Amino acid sequence: MAFHISALLLGILLDLILGDPRWLYHPVCLIGTLISRTEKSLRSVFPATQKGELAGGVVLTVIVTAVSAGIPALILFLAGKLSVWLVFALEVFWSFQILAAKSLKTESMKVYEALKEGNLEKARKAVSMIVGRDTQNLTEEGVAKAAVETVAENFSDGVMAPLLFLAVGGPTLGFFYKAVNTLDSMVGYKNDRYLYFGRFSAKLDDVLNFIPSRISALLLVAASPFAGLDARGACRIFRRDRRNHASPNSAQTESAAAGALGVQLAGNAYYFGKLYEKPTIGDAGRRVDFEDIRRVNRLMYTAVGIAALLALAVVTLVLLCN
Repeated sequence: MAFHISALLLGILLDLILGDPRWLYHPVCLIGTLISRTEKSLRSVFPATQKGELAGGVVLTVIVTAVSAGIPALILFLAGKLSVWLVFALEVFWSFQILAAKSLKTESMKVYEALKEGNLEKARKAVSMIVGRDTQNLTEEGVAKAAVETVAENFSDGVMAPLLFLAVGGPTLGFFYKAVNTLDSMVGYKNDRYLYFGRFSAKLDDVLNFIPSRISALLLVAASPFAGLDARGACRIFRRDRRNHASPNSAQTESAAAGALGVQLAGNAYYFGKLYEKPTIGDAGRRVDFEDIRRVNRLMYTAVGIAALLALAVVTLVLLCN
């Protein structure tokens, strides 16, 4: 366990410093290609009926997760035949690639910079790269709110959840999680095309994120005073609004962030031209502005720091006991 967590700590450090370099091809892109090609093949085999699409979605999930976890497991096994340090290096590198704290901050800060410049069209385009909702008609507050929500929500499935899976099972389990999460982002929509075909992967993603989302929210609450934000508000809104979402997980971190910032998040939004009515999260004490994007990133980084310190404590305890 200490071996995995030591590699993970170095991976966290690399992620916070480097993020995702554009010149380095990301394994999630390979997973995305695998999903697209496998979906196309399966749709030609399974009938376009409710049962057929449900079955095809299950098979898609099994194939994608098996390949995504199996290949790194095989590579690690073969590397172990050569050197334990090669295994360690691979675990560090893959942990660095699987985590997404720096890239989340980088992409959301593009929205911050555009809003700070007063360029609403540029801000809408920047936020469209990190959210699934329609952005072409968003106001400045709407753009800022969308970016804040994305950082808060993706702190769980982009940072803490993969971090926990990496800590438990190394890159093999880490890539298994990323495969499920990527499936959910690509086929987990409740529209005509994916209502049944993507249902299994969406439900599996909910299950895998159930515990990590709650740990993530508690870390955001704990990080609030160290990030110069409202810890009492974070705790209060988390306890009150953590279930204000159709997803069992999304409102967990959004409620903690909304309370820490003292703003109201969520609410109605358009997706593919259709209005979806959603409950709000937090109190409308003030308008969300572009500075909240910087604040929520500071909150996220502080929470990552606390998680890293906890992991370091585990490594130290294990080494002292051996």
